[in-house]
Amino acid sequence: ALAPRCGWVLPGLEKRLAVPALVSAATARPYAAAAKAAKKDAKRTRQEKVKDKPPPRRRPLMSKPVDDVYLTWLYRRPSYELEQAVGMLKKFQELDFTYPKQFVYINVFLDMALQKKKKVDPFSGSVTLPHRFTDEVNKVLVFTENEQEAEIAREHGAAIVGGVELIKWILEDEIQADFYVAVPAIIPKLIPLRNKLKRKYPNTRRNSLGSDIAQMLRFFRECHEYAVEDENIIKTRIARLDMPTEHIIANLKTIIHDICTFKPSNYDPIVRRLVIRSATSEGLLLNLDGILPQVQKVEEKEEKHAVDEDQQKPVQESIST
Repeated sequence: ALAPRCGWVLPGLEKRLAVPALVSAATARPYAAAAKAAKKDAKRTRQEKVKDKPPPRRRPLMSKPVDDVYLTWLYRRPSYELEQAVGMLKKFQELDFTYPKQFVYINVFLDMALQKKKKVDPFSGSVTLPHRFTDEVNKVLVFTENEQEAEIAREHGAAIVGGVELIKWILEDEIQADFYVAVPAIIPKLIPLRNKLKRKYPNTRRNSLGSDIAQMLRFFRECHEYAVEDENIIKTRIARLDMPTEHIIANLKTIIHDICTFKPSNYDPIVRRLVIRSATSEGLLLNLDGILPQVQKVEEKEEKHAVDEDQQKPVQESIST
């Protein structure tokens, strides 16, 4: 009974029901564009406030704690002389009753920057340490097709000796070695291994390409290898903790001096920070004075020597006349 009669429409309802077929988003939501613009303005305002806000002032770090218990982040990290640090590592081992023949490690943080945007590429190096700390011998592969050279390589401890027949096995990872050395006659045939071996590919710069097979084997079988990790860090072991302090120091300086050769001496030193530790101890920051090679002093001596020569020349000329 309450249902409206078929075809009956309330007055004015026809106009309200007459909606256009196509309605734009702006017409359907008249406040959307304005809200979006306001949101952008608010975001821009927040960014400007953050940019204009001065950076938080950090409390300057104190140099040396007074008490035995303190917050480490309030103080500068102490640095130690090399001999003092090695002595501390030995003392830690005695107090903690840890293994006395554990390895000693260094973490070397590098400054790889050169002029403008250039930088030193990550590298690896090999060096003979003055004091060996392990009986491990590196596995060396020798490339040669000369039977006499192959016999010399076997006599001097080469793990694998062969010619181009080894290329297939190396590419398929059937043969692997710590170092690869070669004689000049076979190097043009080893080009397929360039991408596979990368830094270990025989070359004269690494002294892995030459005619003296015996000398190359003596070096690479006992050398110590290190490499840059994470673009600017070298982590390597250098000695055993039970070795004499002077032997540990000599090994460390030998490695550091070799690392410094990878950056030209007219730039800032490549070693920026140096930390020493044992397998079970904390890391100790080292004072770099006396560890890095004294390049500047050598240059000053050369300049002084050149000036002295220039001063002596007029005297010699006057005597000769």
